[in-house]
Amino acid sequence: MTTIEYTPEQLNQVEQYASIYLKISDIAVLFDIPAEQLREDIADRSTEVSKRYHKGKAASKVKLLHQEMQLAYVGSPLALENAQKNLMDMEDDE
Repeated sequence: MTTIEYTPEQLNQVEQYASIYLKISDIAVLFDIPAEQLREDIADRSTEVSKRYHKGKAASKVKLLHQEMQLAYVGSPLALENAQKNLMDMEDDE
């Protein structure tokens, strides 16, 4: 399959939808395109749609991690455990 040319509005929507963790198959339904096509386009990290999808997803992850750290700072046992796991994941990725 060839990559679809996404409009600027669609690219903004992909980023927004990814930020709320909407499944690719649901995004494809909203765009009226085959889910497999959108998956392929997102899997190709050189495409703008892939960049916007991963940017939206990462932006929400930042917010969640920040909130979890706030809970860890005030002593939440689960948040402390998750923060330690997140730190180990971060160091493994270095």
